[in-house]
Amino acid sequence: MPAIPVVRHVRVDQKMCDIVNLGIAVQAAFSTLCALEYLKSYNVAPELIERVLLHPEQRRQSLH
Repeated sequence: MPAIPVVRHVRVDQKMCDIVNLGIAVQAAFSTLCALEYLKSYNVAPELIERVLLHPEQRRQSLH
């Protein structure tokens, strides 16, 4: 039986990726509340906001 490959989710929306990354930077520089408001202003899904701001261990790894 062949091994089942690990599937990684690929970011397909570069604009949303940039928004989320800036939201993470806002959190680091200012506060979680500022980052929350920033991400909400771009209509980022609440589930995504929660994951990236409150659970950094669940963030996707940077390709850099």
